[in-house]
Amino acid sequence: MTDAPETFEFDAEGRKRAEAEIAKYPEGAQRSAVMPLLDIAQRQCGGWLPMPAIEYVSEYLEMPAIRVLEVASFYTMYNLKPIGKHFVQVCTNLPCWLNGSDNIMKACQDKLGVRSGETTEDGEFTLLEVECLGACVNAPMMQINDDYYEDLDSGGTAAILDELRAGKTPKTGSQLARFTCEPLGELTSLTHQEDLRAQKTAGKVNS
Repeated sequence: MTDAPETFEFDAEGRKRAEAEIAKYPEGAQRSAVMPLLDIAQRQCGGWLPMPAIEYVSEYLEMPAIRVLEVASFYTMYNLKPIGKHFVQVCTNLPCWLNGSDNIMKACQDKLGVRSGETTEDGEFTLLEVECLGACVNAPMMQINDDYYEDLDSGGTAAILDELRAGKTPKTGSQLARFTCEPLGELTSLTHQEDLRAQKTAGKVNS
């Protein structure tokens, strides 16, 4: 895991992205960009926000550091302590729970040897139980870094973690034979979409 830096500032790419976010808001309202700028800083810091990064964002946006800290400490998308290379977030909200998220969480705990909020000794994985991640129709699911893994079972979950530990790239999205969030069986409505999707796959129509 990354040690806390004594100082922080955006690199060239981070500054470019920050200015693009600030430009979305009216002049004098740059504070409205606090959330995307915190995300930029977090990514540059390896997935977490040390205090120097929070203070830097506050100076960048000309707002009190405590206001930025309030945002960073309120939203669970920000991490105030270092995380592992692979940040495993298991949704246990109602739709996922009804579809077996307890089994997914147990599979992660058994495979990684850590509980929610902990990081493996090698710094490879951090495991966290979280609220809804917005993929309810393909429950149960988990998010690892920026990728979603859906329609999980215990064995598939363990296999995904094994692939990541081996340096491989697991299949993202639904782990079943479904296209995005379509029904597992045949379509029962909007059936013309099937022909449209086939045409898109063949490159005959634009997305």
